[in-house]
Amino acid sequence: MPASDPGPGLTPSWRVLARELVRISPAPHAHRVAVRAALAVSLPMAVLAALGRSDLAVYATFGAFAAVYGGGRRSSARWRLQATVGGILAAAVITGALLALSPYRGWLGIPLTAGWAALGAALSDRNRWRPPGPMFPVFAVATASAIPSTPATILAAAVVVIAAAALAVGLGLAEIAWTRLLNRPADPPAAPGPPMPSAARQRLHLIRCAVVVLVAGSIATGVGIGHPYWAMVAAVAPLAVFSLRGQVARGILRVAGTTIGLFLAAALLALGLPVWSNLLLIAGLQAAAELLVVRNYGLALVFITPLALVSVQLASPQPVRSLITDRFVETLIGVTVGVLAAIVTRNRETSRSGPAAR
Repeated sequence: MPASDPGPGLTPSWRVLARELVRISPAPHAHRVAVRAALAVSLPMAVLAALGRSDLAVYATFGAFAAVYGGGRRSSARWRLQATVGGILAAAVITGALLALSPYRGWLGIPLTAGWAALGAALSDRNRWRPPGPMFPVFAVATASAIPSTPATILAAAVVVIAAAALAVGLGLAEIAWTRLLNRPADPPAAPGPPMPSAARQRLHLIRCAVVVLVAGSIATGVGIGHPYWAMVAAVAPLAVFSLRGQVARGILRVAGTTIGLFLAAALLALGLPVWSNLLLIAGLQAAAELLVVRNYGLALVFITPLALVSVQLASPQPVRSLITDRFVETLIGVTVGVLAAIVTRNRETSRSGPAAR
């Protein structure tokens, strides 16, 4: 995202913001990430389906998210990042599943998720994660803490998420090994990203991520919506980028893309596809999302939304209408909280002088 805000006002100019919303960014090597992510998600789900344990598919999904880290450039540093994030995602799932033993998991999961949001934000800023931000750890711990568990469930969840993360890392290593076997030239170094936020802004960022999770999670849980973790994820999503303009645009794109994606999800769920057809559908949706997420975040959400809902239905079938309503309402709650936090805590100094940081 661009590293500057256009002016000192509370929101960027509408003309500049409009250009941000419709901009299609270049995404070299996105096809590699798409293939890697599709395999990392669909292969564990296929194994679980064959074993009759599709109820554990949600845990496999979180381990598979390690595949999307590091971008499409082949390098030895990429697998280290994927292994690190895979371990973090596994730890998030396990801590969430442990908390889910409690009958008060709904409310207790909110501060636990807020703590993980702060940790994920700090690690992302310090180690320059790509994609940035704590969204995936937040998603993992919040979802795992919301699913009632038993000691046996915790053990199964741990095995599944660790195995899926290991597969994701292995797929990345296999891609590098295949490239070397074919004697293909190494990828050029990636272009430098936005400037590193100052230590003060990094501290503010981790506090802000924790607070938006607390607020969005409390609102969604308090009004009795069925999937409060979607509100918590939506709250941290806008904060992953550096500029206020980018944060506002990301929030708008998340709402717009989710809304369109819900229509697609409703149509797909109405088909009543068998399990194996849904697995192929999930792989295709995951690939499409990764092909588009760097190009335009809103377009990617058109595919991410049905991906999430089809995955939920595969693991634990629910009434489609309530599922779609929950997703829409919680997205609105989370994005509103996240964008308001971005505006209130914007860097006024850099808004006046030029370069923006969180």
